[in-house]
Amino acid sequence: MRKYVCLIAVLLVNLCVFAQGTKLQRATPEEMKMSSEKLSLIDNVVNQAIKDTIIPGAVVCVVRKDKVVFLKAYGHKAIYPKKEKMTENTVFDLASCSKCVGTTLSFMQLVESGKLRLADRVDMYIPGFEPYIGEDGAPVHIRVIDLLTHTSGLPAYVNPSQVEKEYGNTKPESLLDWIAHCKRVYKPTNGYVYSCLNFVTLQHILQKVTGMQLCDYAQKNIFDRLGLAHTTYMPKALKKKEIMKLVAPTEKQADGKCLIGEVHDPIARVINKGNSGNAGVFSNAEDLAVICAALLNGGQYGGKRILGPLTVKAMGEVPAEVVKYGRTLGWDGDLRYYTGGDLFSLKTYGHTGYTGTSIAIDPVSNTAVIILSNRVHPYDTGNLARPRTLISNIVAGSIVGELQ
Repeated sequence: MRKYVCLIAVLLVNLCVFAQGTKLQRATPEEMKMSSEKLSLIDNVVNQAIKDTIIPGAVVCVVRKDKVVFLKAYGHKAIYPKKEKMTENTVFDLASCSKCVGTTLSFMQLVESGKLRLADRVDMYIPGFEPYIGEDGAPVHIRVIDLLTHTSGLPAYVNPSQVEKEYGNTKPESLLDWIAHCKRVYKPTNGYVYSCLNFVTLQHILQKVTGMQLCDYAQKNIFDRLGLAHTTYMPKALKKKEIMKLVAPTEKQADGKCLIGEVHDPIARVINKGNSGNAGVFSNAEDLAVICAALLNGGQYGGKRILGPLTVKAMGEVPAEVVKYGRTLGWDGDLRYYTGGDLFSLKTYGHTGYTGTSIAIDPVSNTAVIILSNRVHPYDTGNLARPRTLISNIVAGSIVGELQ
C-alpha cells in the first residue's frame, strides 16, 4: 500500500511540474566555472542598445551544460501605445529561429525514424516540383539536404502580393505551386541564397509524410514532449490566454495597432496563417534554454528525448559538399563575427530571427546564448549584429574553468 501511495505522490508532483512547464535549474556562474563579474558586462551592451533605440528591451539567457547561469530582462517589451516593462518570462515572435526549433528539430525526427532521407528528391513528396535545368538541358533535381542548407537554388522570398497577383488568392497551395515552378537561381549546391521558401517546402514535405500540420507535429513531438509551457504557434488564433498575456508586440501596422500573438513574417502570417516552416513559433527564454540544454545533452533533457545523439551531432555539422557556405542541417554553422561572436569554437551553430531573436550553441564549451528582443517594435529599424557579437564574446570570455 505504501508503495502505491508513494507512486501517486510522484505522479502528482510530475503533473504539477508539467503544468508549470519544464525549467532548467539555476546555478551561479561560479558553480559552472564562469565569472559573474564578466557576465555582468552584458548589462552595458544591452543598455547601450536600448539607449541607441536599436531595441526597446531584451531578455538575455546563458545556459551552461544543463543550468541557467544568467537570465535578465532589460527595458520595455512595449513602448507603443503605452510602455510595458520587459520581464524574464516575456514571450517573443521568434521569426526565423522558428526554422530551427520548429521545422528542423521536427524534420530531423523524420530522418532518424526512417521516414525520409536527406538525399531524397523533393519531387518524391511534391509531384511536379521542377528541377534546375542547366545550359546543356540536363535536369538537376533539388533534394531535401539542399533545402536544409539553403543551397537549393530557390529564390530568397516571394511577397504575398505577388502570389495573389498570379493566382488570384493567397492560399498555402498557391504559394507551394509558385515555389514548385519558380525560376531556380542556380544549380543546387553550386550557390547559396538564404531562403524562406526552402523551409516552406520542408513544411509541406513534413506534412505529406506525417499527415499532420507542422504546427501540430512540432507542438506534440518537440514542445510538449519537453514540457515547454510557453512555446507554441499561433497563440492569438488558438486563444492561448496565458501565453498572450506575456507576448511582446512587434511592428505597428497601417491601422495603428501592433501585431501581438500574430507572426510578423508576411508569408507566415498572410499566406500560411501562422502554420509555416519559415517562421511562426512564439517562445520565451526559459523554454528555449530547455531546448538548448537538450541539444547540448545529445538530444534529451529531464528524461525526455527529442533526438538521438548522433542526429544532434550530424545536425550541428556542415555537410562536406556545402562546406564553403557554412550551413549545417537547418542551422547556421558559420557564426564567427556575428551571432556566435569571435571566441566560441568553430563548432558553434545557431540562428537569428528577423524580429530580433537569436540562439547560439557551442557544444565544445557546453554553452548556449539566447538573446530575445523585438527590434521591429514599433518600427522596423535597428541592427543587432554588433550587440549580439559583443554579448557572445562576453559569455565566452566569462568561462574560466574547464570547457566540458
